[in-house]
Amino acid sequence: MSSDLALRLAPDELWELAEPLIPKFAPRRQGGGTAAVSDRAVFAAIVYVLTSECAWRHLPAEFGVSVPTAHRRFTARTRAGLWPRLHRAVLDELGARGQVDWASVIVDAAAVRAKRGTLTGPNPVDRGKKGSKVHVLSDAVGLPLVVAVSAANVHDSQALKPLLMALPAIRSRRGPRRRRPVKIRADKAYHSADHRAWLRRRGIVPRIARPGIESGERLGRHRWVIERTPAWLLGYRRLTIRYERHGHLFNAFLVLAATITCYRKLTKQPT
Repeated sequence: MSSDLALRLAPDELWELAEPLIPKFAPRRQGGGTAAVSDRAVFAAIVYVLTSECAWRHLPAEFGVSVPTAHRRFTARTRAGLWPRLHRAVLDELGARGQVDWASVIVDAAAVRAKRGTLTGPNPVDRGKKGSKVHVLSDAVGLPLVVAVSAANVHDSQALKPLLMALPAIRSRRGPRRRRPVKIRADKAYHSADHRAWLRRRGIVPRIARPGIESGERLGRHRWVIERTPAWLLGYRRLTIRYERHGHLFNAFLVLAATITCYRKLTKQPT
């Protein structure tokens, strides 16, 4: 594998966080079986598929990883929960440096077309074509803290509680880990009396536009922050159109995209 390509796709700082979390290859005692392959090469190949929209069968030979091995390792690492743990590790580094803004969290969703598979449904804003919906919960500056996937016909509001409940306890510069924001901002699609009461019971101030009373435009400067976050994520070409048959694999790519987006904030790279 080209060293330049490896460093670009799996830079040292990111690999230092990922390597301890990756299950180690265990060769069979009787010998034979699959030959050991560099974990870093596999990781770089997976990032390449995410960023380039390359089909697994077209994975360049320069990675030194066979197509079955790359796909099998991606599936195994997804089942092992690697991607959420890596996302949390990057968020912990950001939190320890005071780069997670807990003044508010912002929630939004975006639809993507899907060719097939689970977690798909008719998209009401795309003439009923099959699609999935990407849900994002960001901090006050648009950092993706939690992401999720649903069928395209699932109402945005149904994701609010699961997203907040999935918010991990993130390290702080000082004091204990934190997982509760001061406020939550959302447009009128997320409004309900139940949501407002639920948030207040948890000590979170709801800033959700009320239909017929407040315009969603009142989110103002807060709105563009969350609108750019799905744009960052869907800028990873593998997520532009969903090809994965299994929803959990598409979600794995989405979490990895969120992880790399947060990592670029950590290293102050352009998103």
